[in-house]
Amino acid sequence: MTKQVQQLDRVIIRFAGDSGDGMQLTGDRFTAGTAEFGNDLSTLPNFPAEIRAPAGTLPGVSSFQLHFADHDILTPGDAPNVLVAMNPAALKANLGDLPRGADIIANTDEFTKRNLQKVGYAANPLEDDSLGEWRVHAVPLTSLTVKALEGFELSKKDAERSKNMFALGLLSWLYHRPTEATISFLEQKFAKKPDIAKANIAAFQAGWNYGETTESFSVSYEVKPAQLAPGVYRNISGNQALAYGLIAAAVQSKLPLFLGSYPITPASDILHELSKHKRFGIRTFQAEDEIAGVGAALGAAFGGALGVTTTSGPGVALKAETVGLAVTTELPLIVVDVQRAGPSTGMPTKTEQTDLLMAMFGRNGESPVPIVAPMSPSDCFDAAVEAARIAVKYRTPVMLLSDGYLANGSEPWRLPEVSDLPDISQPFTTEPNGAEGEFLPFKRDTETLARPWAIPGTAGLEHRIGGIEKADGTGNISYDPDNHDLMVRTRAAKIAGIDVPDLEVDDADGDAKVLVLGWGSTYGPIAAAVRRIRRNGGKVAQAHLRHLNPLPANTGEVLKRYDKVLLPEINLGQLALLLRARFLVDIISYNRVRGLPFKAEELAGVIQDVIESD
Repeated sequence: MTKQVQQLDRVIIRFAGDSGDGMQLTGDRFTAGTAEFGNDLSTLPNFPAEIRAPAGTLPGVSSFQLHFADHDILTPGDAPNVLVAMNPAALKANLGDLPRGADIIANTDEFTKRNLQKVGYAANPLEDDSLGEWRVHAVPLTSLTVKALEGFELSKKDAERSKNMFALGLLSWLYHRPTEATISFLEQKFAKKPDIAKANIAAFQAGWNYGETTESFSVSYEVKPAQLAPGVYRNISGNQALAYGLIAAAVQSKLPLFLGSYPITPASDILHELSKHKRFGIRTFQAEDEIAGVGAALGAAFGGALGVTTTSGPGVALKAETVGLAVTTELPLIVVDVQRAGPSTGMPTKTEQTDLLMAMFGRNGESPVPIVAPMSPSDCFDAAVEAARIAVKYRTPVMLLSDGYLANGSEPWRLPEVSDLPDISQPFTTEPNGAEGEFLPFKRDTETLARPWAIPGTAGLEHRIGGIEKADGTGNISYDPDNHDLMVRTRAAKIAGIDVPDLEVDDADGDAKVLVLGWGSTYGPIAAAVRRIRRNGGKVAQAHLRHLNPLPANTGEVLKRYDKVLLPEINLGQLALLLRARFLVDIISYNRVRGLPFKAEELAGVIQDVIESD
C-alpha cells in the first residue's frame, strides 16, 4: 500500500519503559540518527535513581524525550507529541504530560492483569474509553520481536530484550530516520557477541518493516534538516562537552591535566570520558572518597598541573575544607559541581540549581571563589575553558556550576576551530623575585593580584605554603592582626577584580519595561518563552548571567534600567537573594524545585502576568 508522507516542522517524542527496557539506549540511537539527518535537537533523559527499581512499577520508569525540528530550538519541549509506552507503568507515569490528540504507541504484550495491578489500573486502559482523548496505536512489540527472531538460537527471554530495537526501527520508519549508523553501532557494540548483534539488527529491521507494511500506521512523517550555520557538527551531552572543554583548556594552558574524582551521579561521566584521553596528557584518579579526590587535585596544582575535581551537591560539602585550602594557598583548581536535587542524597538523578549559595559561601572564613555557570549542554565546553582561564591567570579555585539537565541532555555542537581557542597559558616563575635575590611566593602581580606559581623543586625557589595564614610577600606563618586583615582583603580584591565580559541584553525593540534574567540551564526555557511573548506582540528583554562571582561590572546598571526584573530559578531564590542585597533591586522571583527543568509555556505565562501587572 502507498502511504502518505506528512511534513512537520518539529516533533517531540518520549520513549518510556521499565529501567531494564533500554529506553536510554533507544533514545540515544534515535537521537544519533536525528543528528546525522541534520535536524536541530534537544534531549531530556529521565531515569530512576535506584540501580534497579522493581520491574513494572512507577518508581522504575525510565524515559527519554527528544525534540527535533527543521529550525533552531532551545529546549527538549514542554509536552511530547508521541509517547512510546513499553508497559502500563510507563503509560501511567507519563500520561499527564500528553496533550490532547497526541499519539500513544503502547506495547500491548505488557498490559497483563498483573502489570496493570502493579500501578493501580482496575481495567486495561487500552480496552476501555479512558484514552479517548489520544490516538492509541496498540502494538504487540514483545511478541512481534520474538517472532522476528525465531530463526536465532536465543531463549525467549533473550529475544524479548530486543524489543527496544523493534520499537526503534518502527519509530525510525515513522520519522524517516537513517538506519546505517544504528546498524553499525550494534555491530560494534556486540562485536564480541555476533549472534546478539545480528539479533538486534534483525529486530531493528523488523520494526522498520512493520511500519512499512502494517495498516496501523497509514501516515509517516518527515522533518526536514535545519538550516544551521556552516561547520562540522556533532551531537554532544553536557558532560561530554565539559570533558572536552577541560582537555582543550589543558592544551591551551600548556599544562597537563589531572582529575581527582570520586564517582557520583550525575558527574561520573566526566571521569569516564576523561579517562579515555591519556594521549592528551590527561591523568585521571578515581579516589576512594570525595576528600581524597580534591586533595589529590590540589596537590597536582601545587606540582604544576591543571588540577580538576568533579562532583555533585553532597560531594561539594565534603570538598569544602580543601577548597578553602586552595583559596589560602592561591593555587589554580577547577571544582565542577553538576548540581542535583537535594538536600543530602535528595533525588540523585533529578536536576536543580540549589548549590549557588554553597558555591558562594560554603567554606569557613572569608574565602571567595569565582563561579562560572554554562547555559546549555554545548556551552559546557566554553565554560570549562573559561573556568580554566580564570583559575590559571588568577591562581584561584573556580567553581563551575553545571546541573543534571545540562549534563545528561544533548544538542548539536559546532566544533570550534582550534585556531579560535584562546591561549590561556601563564608562565611559571623560574627566577627569584625579591630585591635581595630571594623568592617571595606571595609577591603579587600588580594587575591581577595573582601570586607567582613556582613548580616545587625549582632551584632557588623553595617556599612553604599551607592552611595557616601567611605573611604578605614572604609567605611565612603570621598571626599578626593587620597582616591577616590585609591578606583577607587582598584575596577578596583579587576575585572582585577578575575580568569578565559585560552582561549582554537582548531587547529586540529597545523599549521593553520587563527584563527576564537567568543563569545556568534556565537559558533555553527562558529564551523559548521570550520568543513566544514576542510572537504574540509582547515586549520583553532577556539577559543571562554566566559569571556569578564576580558579577559583570554593568549588572547593577542593567537591572535598574527596567521597571521589573523577573528571575526564574530552579531553587527558592538564591541568586535573587544575592542581587537584592547587592543592588537593592526588587527582583521578582519565580521558583520551582520539582527536579525538572522549566517549561517554556509555563514561563511564558509568568512573563505575561508580570508584563500585565500594575
